Amino acid sequence: MTDRADRADVLIAGGGVAGLALAVALKTALSGRLRVVLCDPALARPARRDDRAFAIAAGPRRMMQTLGVWDAIEPGAQPIVEMAISDSRVNDPVRPVFLTFGGEVEPGEPFAHMIEHATLLEALTAAARKAGVDLRAEGVTGTEMEDFARVARLGSGARVAATLVVACDGARSPLREEAGIGLVRWAYKQSGIVATIGHERDHGGRADEQFLPSGPFAILPLKGRRSSIVWTERTDNVPALLALDDDDLLAEIERRFGLRLGKLTLETRPVAYPLSFAIARAFVGPRLALVGDAAHIVHPIAGQGLNLGFRDVAALAEEIVEAASLGLDVGAADVLEAYQRARRFDTVLNGALMDGLNRLFSNDATPLRMLRDLGLGVVDRLPGLKRFFIREAAGLAGAAPRLLRGESL
Repeated sequence: MTDRADRADVLIAGGGVAGLALAVALKTALSGRLRVVLCDPALARPARRDDRAFAIAAGPRRMMQTLGVWDAIEPGAQPIVEMAISDSRVNDPVRPVFLTFGGEVEPGEPFAHMIEHATLLEALTAAARKAGVDLRAEGVTGTEMEDFARVARLGSGARVAATLVVACDGARSPLREEAGIGLVRWAYKQSGIVATIGHERDHGGRADEQFLPSGPFAILPLKGRRSSIVWTERTDNVPALLALDDDDLLAEIERRFGLRLGKLTLETRPVAYPLSFAIARAFVGPRLALVGDAAHIVHPIAGQGLNLGFRDVAALAEEIVEAASLGLDVGAADVLEAYQRARRFDTVLNGALMDGLNRLFSNDATPLRMLRDLGLGVVDRLPGLKRFFIREAAGLAGAAPRLLRGESL
């Protein structure tokens, strides 16, 4: 039996944004009585950052505020006050806007904020330390079942017996594979090119998404006269694009970005990520829960990937804290099944919607173009439907978990 000093209520494998948010949520509940261990070798590296930025929806923002993290994030967060959607070709001289969304879910509350990855990670890591999460700069090499615990083997050779292990260990999750949980998955013939662009005029908090034949090109406002671009391009074209020198690459970006914000500059060199779809066939196993990328990968067409991970965090934290407050086993099958019921349908529905939108818009077929533009125009003229879409994207539709509503656990 593992020594008592190496026991935990919850062990989280993976110290990315979702894993850290879950650790903070659990450790701040019930006056900190839950014993939470988070393991990730990257905790030993001082510069854990990349150049991505994320559109954090209103529900996850409320969760960050409830967890006491938002004050550290807000100075670097750019509210999105408007979103405009167009459907065109790269060489079209005019790109008409077919659909616009106002940026508030409630008066004075934007439906999303753009936040750079480093800002999120630094704030959540600091909050986890302050809350007393046991942060260990080593990975989980495997697990085994032992009585009423799942015992995690760490890179140092240490063992931790946890009532529940949560896999936040990414799209290639070793813990998911070890548990024999399969995936429904396919690769898109697309890659997402990400970069930060400077521009001479202010963006005014407006986000633009242009549907082009090769895939959507999103312009997302950051603090200052900067924007993050998420450029979906056919994978076969990506090596040649990234091999261009700065001037030629900037010219290609400008063809898609347009001239509305004036002269453009490259603030970061673009990086490409292959795009795919994947949903785990189960979100739970014996004393094991999958969260974030370990459970699902969706197309970035609507910026919902990380937000779906935050929804996982809110739902799982609520189930764990409710069980713990009643003195019940937080890793019991009924607790995990409640989490799976709360998240699986929503994830499959959102994943299918993102996949369908990408297939509908990432082509140049004239009949489909006419049909989708008609559909966008109809939605633009139905305020009630637009409000529904905004609340759904914000994570506030239906019976949202308490954290997403801004309520403490």
